[in-house]
Amino acid sequence: MSHSLTLRVYYEDTDLAGIVYYANYLRFIERARTEWLRDLGIDQSTLKTESGHVFAVRRIEADYLRPARFDDLLQIDSHLHAMTAARVIMDQTVRRGDQTLFTARVTIVCLDAAGRPARLPAAFSQAIGTV
Repeated sequence: MSHSLTLRVYYEDTDLAGIVYYANYLRFIERARTEWLRDLGIDQSTLKTESGHVFAVRRIEADYLRPARFDDLLQIDSHLHAMTAARVIMDQTVRRGDQTLFTARVTIVCLDAAGRPARLPAAFSQAIGTV
């Protein structure tokens, strides 16, 4: 299961040298995961309203390989690495053309309305293709 998102680097994403501020890569990959869920038919607002479930990052391993710069067109690829009843592990890559700029392995968990760990919603598992 994979997804791809294209986005442009805006001035607000960069530092004074025109290089993407390191924390903004985390925002970019978050957007990509959100769009991946949306493309799977999962509306996170509805999920929260109806069941109280939300997704949260539990762990992230990140490698900054090359800088992205103002006005670059970036491709964020997200691949499902593994999934259990309670967590999803994604591999995400930010590329500019054929250059890999950033890679991350992100562990996502589901929380209930009280903020406690919860099993992944059935709708999520069904959308992924595993029950």
